[in-house]
Amino acid sequence: MTKKLAKLKYLPNNFQIIENGDYVICAVSGKKINLDNLFYWNVELQEAYFSYKEAFDKREQLDKK
Repeated sequence: MTKKLAKLKYLPNNFQIIENGDYVICAVSGKKINLDNLFYWNVELQEAYFSYKEAFDKREQLDKK
């Protein structure tokens, strides 16, 4: 593995690789997410989340606005 940051386009049920790489960065925690372990993202915001917890936290933040 090259351990390179990937650039993705997040779609409703999958994602499209724009620039090859091995991981993306969680928008909430800043943790690296291997593409094999990427299960949570927001299509509207085009953000990835490390786990359901970060996705939930982001939703809570948005609901408060």
